[in-house]
Amino acid sequence: MASVQQVIIVVKGIVQGVGFRPFVYRLAKQLNLLGTVLNNHHGVTIELQGESNVISQFINTLTTSPPPLARIDSIDKTYIEPLSPFNAFTIIDSQAVDGEHANVAVSADKSVCEDCINEINDPFNRHYLYPFTNCTNCGPRYSIIKALPYDRCNTAMADFVMCNQCHNAYTDPLNRRYHAQPVSCPTCGPQLQLTLLNDRFAPLLYNDPLIDTAELIKRGAIVAIKGLGGFHLVCDAANDTAVNQLRLRKQRPAKPLAIMVKDLAQAKLCVTGNDTEWQVLTSAEKPITLLTKQVNNPLKLSEQLAPGIDRLGVFLPYTPLHYLLMQALDNPIVATSANRSGEPIIGSKAEIERHLGHVVDAIVDHNRPIINACDDSVVQVINHQLQVIRLARGYAPLTINRQVATTAENENQAATHESLGCNILAVGAQQKNAVAFGFDHCMMLSPHIGDLFSLEAQTYFHQSLATFNRLYDFTPSHIVHDKHPQYAPSQWACNYQQQHALPAAHCIGVQHHYAHVLSVMAVNQHTDSVLGISFDGTGLGDDGVLWGSEVMLADIHGYRTLAHFSEFSLIGGEQAIKQPVRILLALLFEHLSVEHILTLPINAIQHLGENTVRNLYTLWRNNRHCIPCRSVGRLFDALAVGLNLLEQNQYEGQAGMMIETAANLYLKRKTHPNTGHEINNNGAQTITLQRITTPQSGSSTITWNSSALITELVTAAHHTNNPLAVSTPENVHIQQVCWHFMAQIAEQIDVISRDYRHIPMVFCGGVFQNKTLLNQCLTNAQLNQHPVLASQYVPINDGGIALGQLWYGLQRFIPKTSQTPPVTT
Repeated sequence: MASVQQVIIVVKGIVQGVGFRPFVYRLAKQLNLLGTVLNNHHGVTIELQGESNVISQFINTLTTSPPPLARIDSIDKTYIEPLSPFNAFTIIDSQAVDGEHANVAVSADKSVCEDCINEINDPFNRHYLYPFTNCTNCGPRYSIIKALPYDRCNTAMADFVMCNQCHNAYTDPLNRRYHAQPVSCPTCGPQLQLTLLNDRFAPLLYNDPLIDTAELIKRGAIVAIKGLGGFHLVCDAANDTAVNQLRLRKQRPAKPLAIMVKDLAQAKLCVTGNDTEWQVLTSAEKPITLLTKQVNNPLKLSEQLAPGIDRLGVFLPYTPLHYLLMQALDNPIVATSANRSGEPIIGSKAEIERHLGHVVDAIVDHNRPIINACDDSVVQVINHQLQVIRLARGYAPLTINRQVATTAENENQAATHESLGCNILAVGAQQKNAVAFGFDHCMMLSPHIGDLFSLEAQTYFHQSLATFNRLYDFTPSHIVHDKHPQYAPSQWACNYQQQHALPAAHCIGVQHHYAHVLSVMAVNQHTDSVLGISFDGTGLGDDGVLWGSEVMLADIHGYRTLAHFSEFSLIGGEQAIKQPVRILLALLFEHLSVEHILTLPINAIQHLGENTVRNLYTLWRNNRHCIPCRSVGRLFDALAVGLNLLEQNQYEGQAGMMIETAANLYLKRKTHPNTGHEINNNGAQTITLQRITTPQSGSSTITWNSSALITELVTAAHHTNNPLAVSTPENVHIQQVCWHFMAQIAEQIDVISRDYRHIPMVFCGGVFQNKTLLNQCLTNAQLNQHPVLASQYVPINDGGIALGQLWYGLQRFIPKTSQTPPVTT
């Protein structure tokens, strides 16, 4: 007979609020094991007593088949003697130990599950038509939590007293609502409230908030609806008048609007996709997924949803409230974040009335508070891999278990690190801000915070820091920030260091584009050399120039620049970003006379007028009010202006999206409409360009000539026998130039990568949100069998910067016994 043993098992990861304890209970009962299971600050602690082979079977099952929403990062076992006097297996109350910080991952909010939907649709179920139905496998988590452990008293549901039926379900380990903290029903749970602000839509006819809301939307109203992590602004996506009214009131003339569809079948009437894209769209996270528009538009959606581009953000209902609303509507709805431009999503009715009362006609609110606001995640699929553009609902907080070598020496180091309380905070970038935390063996990236240009946004930044301080008792001992001294997070970091008397060496800056590369290294836990291609709109370089076209050989110690575009001037500084014709002129001035430039049929130049163009030339020639820049994002801006795709940027990334759309139209053509010539394998007839690769004087760094490239492309676009034809993006010649621009960039990257086939590539920075460009780069890499590190769940735009900063800090502040030689001296 096998000997009886007793073991304490500590399971860390996403193990609270995901049905882990009832899963353990059922498994232990099935295997006739004795003991207990509880939640605590470490995660889930299990004490088991039984035969050794049965305990091994238990651990194997737990490891290989955990609950669907759980993620196990580590399982630690400690065998103890003497045996405790257990006579059953029980679930005991959670424990919080004073002085210990939490080491458990907070689960992200999850979309409503099929079991709950079935109950909502069942007239004989007590959850019939109840918009807050949830269970252990779905519903709010991060957005309602106040403290750990994750128990009802520590959530927004603390003040809702359960009725007898809910209490019975909550306390039954065999019920799927066992310790589902938001559990409720129409008798004891949150309730909807509809407030009409615009008398034009009075009276409300049905005395039912959901049905009345559906009728308001059908009649063209704009409604603010409270979701899991904040409010949406909602209207009928097929109603041109309503969509235009929303744009006018919100002062959002062109930025794309996401739509919510009833189900996958309706999604396929709006957009096209492949199997991977449909899987992402219907996943438990239910993110906004960027997909290609249906050309024939069978549902007659408003053309104003995403004007001028071929993509549309689509997502499915992710709460019972949204599900029930969509069942009552015929058309998809616009469901865009309720916020002022660039600011965080709004989570309270009072804030909606204060800031967006002039935008909405009605408000759908409920009385379950949002503790932690969280926007919708935005993703796309490129080359069958997920790319996260905004990390938020469903994915965030993103926790990564930092892998540590298991030698005895390293284990001692890790223990020393923990006992010293080395808590590393990375404060991220100015735009698309998120923050990251490193403690014990955990790396954690917060949900999207936003652009930190306003007082409200910076307040939300402070609130996000306070949230994680509260959850994890986290006080930073080390801080990592961007090297730009004027970024709000950088200033906060320096102020914190001074106010809390941290040693100066405990507060360090990391170059922006290097941090982009590090973020992808971090999620892959890669420490060796990579070939990093970091292209974005702006970021301060080590030499004071605005970088954004960096090809670098990088590792955890530093980087060496291999190539970049040549510098050009932002005439008028930041004004050039808002008025990109200034960037175009700076590039053209290097190769063309003012007289020649004035003859070009470029709308933005013609609208400036001769005097303004000459004044800008004088500023450029004298280098007055000019900022040097070498950003690929700004080159996209300049080319879009030069091709008459736009005159001013109405939202970030607009130029890139319009160039991508035009290039995609070209790639879809089987033959040239005028000549009948077949398009070659690269999708375009050849446009002859001068070689743009030139070594810098006295340096091995390669410089791509920005001015020569843009001048060549613009003059080629306007070199035609029909000058009127090139004024619109529908012209194939314009489309061809757009494709060739991106193909040239991909080709030059490929040329450089030939000497580094032995190390993986990293593509990062906001420019690589351009699906067509990145797909071409990945295709080149695959053809050459060049490995590429995927960004996985980390945004490749500035939303991932904090994780890159954290990865650098972890290597810098935690000593290693052995280190690889740095790539720089």
